[in-house]
Amino acid sequence: MSRKGIFYIIFFVLLSVGFMAYSGLMIKEGTGAFFGKDKLPVLGTPGHTVQSFSFTDQDGQTVTREQMRGKIYVAEYFFTTCTNICPVMNKNMEKVYTKYKNTPNFLILSHTSDPDYDSIPILKAYALQHGADSKNWHFLTGDKKQLYKLARESYLVDDGHNAGPDDFVHTQWFALVDGDGQIRGLYEGTKDKDVEKLINDIDRLIHE
Repeated sequence: MSRKGIFYIIFFVLLSVGFMAYSGLMIKEGTGAFFGKDKLPVLGTPGHTVQSFSFTDQDGQTVTREQMRGKIYVAEYFFTTCTNICPVMNKNMEKVYTKYKNTPNFLILSHTSDPDYDSIPILKAYALQHGADSKNWHFLTGDKKQLYKLARESYLVDDGHNAGPDDFVHTQWFALVDGDGQIRGLYEGTKDKDVEKLINDIDRLIHE
């Protein structure tokens, strides 16, 4: 074999080794041109985080903002007597729960929009219908004003256009919250594509 032929063989071997090493590094770091992704955006005004809260879940246990520190969670609003969007939303939320129910430091917080009706026993029965374990999927009730304020000012899932004498939060949006209480995404819980994106974004957030 000529020197020129040997040179080309060595050149392409080194090129292949270099490319494989670079690709492996990019996969590991998650920042490569082929496999990497940018970090999820932080929504809201600069410094926006979820406000303090204290609610009660389907087992009568208190759930607070402080308990959420360092945890990733999805927040939604629903009510048990809803017959239009809520059943679709929580059927889709079951997909999220099934995928991440054994993932450490991941939770779902489902807040009732109708705390006057949705008592702890009613929430417990509703949670059982969805196969939810309160260790990582909480159905929450509490003070109506605090619930609504959180939806509008913290989770950004409702614009408050129903505020007034007949005020009611009825929203299809899911909010993805990181361990620092920042909103990292909003998703329409009635749309399969949005739910798929939510699941993908949870994966991204877990690995940030």
